[in-house]
Amino acid sequence: MDNVDLLDKFVDFLNEFYKDELVKVANEGKKSLNVDFSLLEKFDVSIADYLLENPIETLPIIQKAARQIDVGYLDENFRVRFFNLPENRNIRIRNIRAEHIGKMIVIDGIVKRASEVRPEVSEAIFQCLECGSNLTIIQTERIIRSPAECENPACRNRKAFKLVDQKLYDARWVTVEEPYEVVTGEKPSTLMIYFKEDLTSPKMQNKTDPGNRIKVTGVLKELPRRLRGTRSRQMEIYLDANYVESVETVWEELEITPEDEQKIIELSKDPELFTKLIASIAPTMYGMEDIKEAILLQLFGTDPKILKDRTKIRGNINILLIGDPASGKSQLMQLATKLIPRGRYVSGSGVTAAGITATVVRDEEFLGGWVLEAGALVMANKSICAIDEFSKVSPQDRVALQEAMSMETISIAKASIVATLPAQTAVLAGGNPKLGRFDPYIPIKEQIDIDDVLLSRFDLKFALRDIPNPEIDEKVADHILKIRQYEEIGKPLIDPEFMRKYIAYARTHIHPVMTETVGKMLKEFYLNMRARAGEEAPIAITLRQYESLLRLAEASARVRLSNVVEEEDAQRAIKLMKISLRQFGFEPETGMFDIDRAEGAPTTAVQRSRIRIILDALEELEKTFGKEIPSDEIVRLVKDQGVDAPDEIIKKMQQEGIIFSPRPGIISKV
Repeated sequence: MDNVDLLDKFVDFLNEFYKDELVKVANEGKKSLNVDFSLLEKFDVSIADYLLENPIETLPIIQKAARQIDVGYLDENFRVRFFNLPENRNIRIRNIRAEHIGKMIVIDGIVKRASEVRPEVSEAIFQCLECGSNLTIIQTERIIRSPAECENPACRNRKAFKLVDQKLYDARWVTVEEPYEVVTGEKPSTLMIYFKEDLTSPKMQNKTDPGNRIKVTGVLKELPRRLRGTRSRQMEIYLDANYVESVETVWEELEITPEDEQKIIELSKDPELFTKLIASIAPTMYGMEDIKEAILLQLFGTDPKILKDRTKIRGNINILLIGDPASGKSQLMQLATKLIPRGRYVSGSGVTAAGITATVVRDEEFLGGWVLEAGALVMANKSICAIDEFSKVSPQDRVALQEAMSMETISIAKASIVATLPAQTAVLAGGNPKLGRFDPYIPIKEQIDIDDVLLSRFDLKFALRDIPNPEIDEKVADHILKIRQYEEIGKPLIDPEFMRKYIAYARTHIHPVMTETVGKMLKEFYLNMRARAGEEAPIAITLRQYESLLRLAEASARVRLSNVVEEEDAQRAIKLMKISLRQFGFEPETGMFDIDRAEGAPTTAVQRSRIRIILDALEELEKTFGKEIPSDEIVRLVKDQGVDAPDEIIKKMQQEGIIFSPRPGIISKV
């Protein structure tokens, strides 16, 4: 197509559809104009197709056309940026091939890592040392290109040139990987993207930071791969970005119209609010109302508290689900992450510390030096991260979670990078018991391989048990059958998109405050639970659970769009805490709550009581046998005092160094 005809057509197109926009751009000093590609198609299909196939040639022409329209001064780096390209131009990253090089395409992905914004040379001005002429060379490659020869016909020097000036623009390289839902069961493919000029402004930089999901329109270009100073036959490819938009909006960017706001306020006044919201979480899964209610409070969360001494108390609620096989944990966790922007779902066996928190990687080819690469918790900042098969995450990798789950930050000090990344992320973890099925009579520490330090970071813990019950089994079977037969049965009462807006509105506008009356109510519950603990009785609750109660009550108020925490919120928090403690902290032998049992402490209150009995027995037997006491005598004596399975307790005491065995069958105190 002739360039003159192309220029004229672009001038006509901009005059017809974008003249007012260009005037506004010129008056406000903006550096780009966003053009809807579908309008160009309606105007002239031939030039629209030509642009898609020959963007490197065509984009400068439409930018020249914009300057020919009488709208005022346009910046010298003014650019025309296109969005809303045809569907067939949306290419999956793993499907990009040589045929796409030089074409305009659209890719969708999550920013995995990014370089800093740094100036790059757009034009280099060289001086010929033979005749003194200045030559301007447009720079398009990674290395500054010198003139091949002097343009002065009388000189034609090919050797001596001096760089005297250069024009700079800001640029940034990012690595984008395929979204999670696209790559189920596959390794995600990645692509480098090159942003420059106004696409690196502070606002655009926030959009292209690690963790954001973006859709980028651009021109696919090749870059020679250099190996030890030589050019390789293999080419690197990258996308020279023309336009970028956020796919996954964060809370602040979620658009809520006045009509939406009115509906949200109306729903908040509904007396059946909690019932409807709970029924909208995984409606195809029968029952589990308590767990769904806890997840609902987790989705809303509360504000972190910064105290006067700069101590920070987290506002996110962490939940652990331990369940029998086929109890629906994975499905529930996946659905929860889809109800909230930036939610992430990962599975334990494939999780590493680098993948879930953050790491530092070396990339000399594109980004230059050491760069920070975000993991799932950073990517899900201010959202929720579901970690399935939690017990299968290696112990070394679980250590990295401790800071994130308590301080809501991830500190990293590797190579030349020392940084603290925000990870204000609610963790929803799930796992299976080591014995296959959950046994309420066995302490949690013996059923799941998780450190007690990490277990204590969870506000609520639930056991999903598959107990045969003819009445309930029939209801579950009927529910599944009806879902298959009637689509309406499994439909959420509240549309997921509207629910996202409801949560966004609550998290943005509602900041609950604890009243003195409600605070006293929660305090009394805490003190009453603590009062039951004595010399022999176990400790039922600690300050960590008290903090959890406050968080749950504030989240409940936020669900109601109330800035004041009321008694019903406190009662809801107490109810969920009791259910959690009953499932994991109930000591069958004493009939009391034991927080050490719930949090997987090495020694529960009952075990401590038995250890005291054995130590007293050792002191008594020392009067008869001296320092070396036959183990049979100890077992006989403590059994008479009502201690069951004393051999296990003696073994545990040996492991902890309280007693030792100088030779078989003999026990001595340390």
